[in-house]
Amino acid sequence: MRIAIFSDIHGNSIALDAVLQDIQARGGADAYWVLGDLAAFGHDPVGCLERVYALPNVVVTRGNTDRFLLNTAWTIPAEFPRDDGSLNRYLETSTSLAWTMGALASTDWLDTLAALPLEYRTVLPDGTSVLCVHASPGTDEGQGVNPATTQDELNARFADCDADVVFVGHTHEALERNVGTLRVFNPGSVSLPQPPDLRAKYILLDADAHGYRLKRHFVEYDRAAVIAILEKQKHPGAHFISQHLRGERKPPWQQN
Repeated sequence: MRIAIFSDIHGNSIALDAVLQDIQARGGADAYWVLGDLAAFGHDPVGCLERVYALPNVVVTRGNTDRFLLNTAWTIPAEFPRDDGSLNRYLETSTSLAWTMGALASTDWLDTLAALPLEYRTVLPDGTSVLCVHASPGTDEGQGVNPATTQDELNARFADCDADVVFVGHTHEALERNVGTLRVFNPGSVSLPQPPDLRAKYILLDADAHGYRLKRHFVEYDRAAVIAILEKQKHPGAHFISQHLRGERKPPWQQN
């Protein structure tokens, strides 16, 4: 069996189409595991949801932004930094969430997002137990797994998750980490990439009774076209989304 695994689409159907076309060019997949953050913040939330749920044997877990779209009273967390840059980022994020909510309001997709499970568990043909979750076991948000995550932090988050392999998203960083014999994989993101590699990213998992094999794939797509659409839409998040797509917005672990 072959499973395609990806995360963090963020409403970018151009990037998602590039990933899906690449999967087909490599022989397709029998099933798809999508690790959340489907619709916010990008230019085509409805189109992304339609594409995901048209996939064969698709399993979707809930991301934090999927949950945010169900909350009409989203407020600034107490721990959120109060410097001007952080507040501007909050305003960009909240107005983009409101835009996405408006795009979904006349559809049934908000009900679909409300029904998403936090986690998905399964067993591969060779007996390997798998957990899929957006950020970390038991949560769809928080620090997740990024290059700055210490081994002690990993041990605390994953030691009792009762799985052999865990797939996570959330931080948009393609990486692999180990917690003892447990393997943790992040496929990276379809959209809103972390620099320097701005391509859309996903994993193909081939599994049979003899074991499993993973391969990462990186897909180029027309980011300039996405930026042009955002500008034409007068999208409230056009500035910060475009910064991500140009590689101009670095995560905290790249700023030191």
